[in-house]
Amino acid sequence: MKYETRLIWVLTITFGFVFLDRNAANFLMPIIADDLHFNNSQIGLIASALSFTWAVASFLGGAYSDRTGNRKTLLLITVVAFSICSFASGLAVSFLTLFSTRLLMGLAEGPILPIAQSLVAIESSAAKRGNNMGVMQNFGSNLLGSFVAPIVLVAIASAYSWRWAFFVSGVPGLIMALLIAKYVRQPAPTTTPTIPDAQKAAPLAETRMGYGAMLQHRNMWLCMLMAIFMVAWMVLGWAFLPLFYTKVRLISKVQMSYLMSILGLSAAFFSFVVPALSDRFGRRPVIVIFNFIGLLVPLAALYFQGSLFMLGSLIFVGWSASGTFPLFMGTVPSETIPARYVATSLGMVVGLGEILGGVGAPAIAGRAADHYGLNAPVMLMAVCAIIGTVLALFLRETAPIRLSRNSR
Repeated sequence: MKYETRLIWVLTITFGFVFLDRNAANFLMPIIADDLHFNNSQIGLIASALSFTWAVASFLGGAYSDRTGNRKTLLLITVVAFSICSFASGLAVSFLTLFSTRLLMGLAEGPILPIAQSLVAIESSAAKRGNNMGVMQNFGSNLLGSFVAPIVLVAIASAYSWRWAFFVSGVPGLIMALLIAKYVRQPAPTTTPTIPDAQKAAPLAETRMGYGAMLQHRNMWLCMLMAIFMVAWMVLGWAFLPLFYTKVRLISKVQMSYLMSILGLSAAFFSFVVPALSDRFGRRPVIVIFNFIGLLVPLAALYFQGSLFMLGSLIFVGWSASGTFPLFMGTVPSETIPARYVATSLGMVVGLGEILGGVGAPAIAGRAADHYGLNAPVMLMAVCAIIGTVLALFLRETAPIRLSRNSR
């Protein structure tokens, strides 16, 4: 139990600094775009660049870590690599150079989530798996990557330059690599999560399984489809809400940074609430409800005309949909697929979500914004939340507590 808790906190803080680096370009983009003279299409392509290589690296890195079992070493290499890429982003002098550094950053960061989630799935008890995986994926990434990042990075960029913001954001990853080396252990090759017999309807036995066999499970392709649209929902928010706030709503850059930080505060809070609710009430109903609540973010940004405090409150509630991400990206696949292939299955879900949702949506939204205005990306967010809700209705339940009740 002591190691399980320590593992979760080391990994969630590490993933928090991964997201701080990932989101840095989004929060700084109003400043970068003015300095380097980017149009909306170029802004969308920069967001897509990282998502594309993140997707490829997530899939390949997850499969490699499953095949070799050497999860800790690969995790260490990737954490150091993304820190170096953050420094390189601060040296960009044109669209092409920033685009290239974001491609490299995606390669470095992609394997981290499936590897980290596989470590948590292996070390967690069945009753706490949903909560543990939710905290690992959402708490640090949103407290640091979405709440702290816009406030600190925009402040640094305003006081010095956006380049210094990238330089500073690369340092914490190197510190976390040292903590991983000291506190994270390599799981034994035969280690599997302990699950009572009554809960084995979600198979976690060690069996040989190819990609085709994984896709025979309805939950797998539903989770992959859901990842496409919900990743698009999230990436569109990160990439275009700062521009929408400053250019359409005419909010100052400092006020924009606080509104964007609310996304992180919300997600950090709901990283505990949503997965814990799924452990108690089931994965499917919780994912359905909170994906639908995600519709509130684009609707509030587009149509609410009250105070910034009330706008921020609505955004806080709406961004609770981010709490479902570790469920359909991690917990549901890990309770559907044998434990030996957890990182591979997570890599499939994360990879497809990133490559189609994270890559396609910003590129399409950027072109749409150039033709129809910055309202278009925000409207696309709303469509994605609706589709994510509908897909969740067809999931098969995997929560151990619900399966044990049904078996009685």
